[in-house]
Amino acid sequence: MNAHVGDHVVVEAVRLGGERRIGIITTVEHADGTPPYRVHWLNDGRTTLFFPGPEAHIEPGR
Repeated sequence: MNAHVGDHVVVEAVRLGGERRIGIITTVEHADGTPPYRVHWLNDGRTTLFFPGPEAHIEPGR
């Protein structure tokens, strides 16, 4: 998985009734775009260090 600052990370719900999360990548820790990423989550406004799992994918930023 590779990403750039401004891309969106989307984490799909892994259980029935779970919430899909969307965040904006604010920092890419490695020059080659590999994780971890600092992500500002749109649903709660928090910023966390994120290590994506198989339920996550990247969408290019605008």
